[in-house]
This record gives sequence, C-alpha cells and structure tokens, in this order.
Amino acid sequence: GDSVRWRTPLGLPVVQPYRRRGRKIVKTILQNFIVEYENDTLPVVKQKQKSAFPPNYIHSIDSSHMMLTALACKERGLSFAGVHDSFWTHAGTIPEMNLLLRETFVELHSELLLDALHANLEADFPAIKGELPPPPPLGGLDLNLVKESPYFFS
Repeated sequence: GDSVRWRTPLGLPVVQPYRRRGRKIVKTILQNFIVEYENDTLPVVKQKQKSAFPPNYIHSIDSSHMMLTALACKERGLSFAGVHDSFWTHAGTIPEMNLLLRETFVELHSELLLDALHANLEADFPAIKGELPPPPPLGGLDLNLVKESPYFFS
C-alpha cells in the first residue's frame, strides 16, 4: 500500500509517514543491540494511515488558513507570528488582523475543498476510483457571516 497523500489548497504536498519500522540486530564483541529504522520502502501501517488522515487533513486546511493570514498581514505591513491555531500580532494591530483572518477564512472555505480532495485522491489512487463516496452537497451556511462573528477566532 501507499501512504495517504494530498495537496493543500496552497498546493503543498502532504504525505503521511506512517510505515512499519525495520529492525536490525547489530552484534559487537561487547553486546548485541537492536537498531530500528524507517524508510519509505517498508509497508504502511494501514490502520494508522486511516485514523490519522481526518485530523491531518484538517490540520493542513488550518495551516493553509494561517499561511493566507500571514501573507495578508505581510501585504498590509502587520507583524505576524503563529503556531498551529494561535495567531499573534502587536496589540495595536489586533483589530486589523482579526479582519484579515476572517477574510482569508472566507476566501479559503469558499473553494470546494472536499471536491478537490476527492479528485486528488481518485487521481493519486486509481484503485479506489469509484469506491469513494462523493462529497456531501453544500448546505445553506453563508460564509460571509464569519466576518461579523465576534467569537469566530479569539
């Protein structure tokens, strides 16, 4: 089997690294010990590939949002720092960054992300083509309301 892989909305490749570890016994005059190693020729750990995919996919979307926000801040001359889902700027520019992170969120999630993921997986894994259920239909949420939500991101 292959590692699950996809591309973020920014086009960055993501490859899950979950493979079995190799083991080698090293014998010396004084002792024997086991060395574990990893490489991409070893079999994948299918259960770990499956269970890790949903959170890893969401993290890749979140990181795309962080990058879009960082780029928007740079464009406006704002300082930006971030780790995972925590974004920082100077106290005086928080209101402007709050506006930018809402705008970039709407921009990012206005794309049909699950449709793109579905097409990506079917292209990269032809053996599952037709087996993946189609993405669910869009609901009625107006993403632009995020721009008015005081508790969207704090």
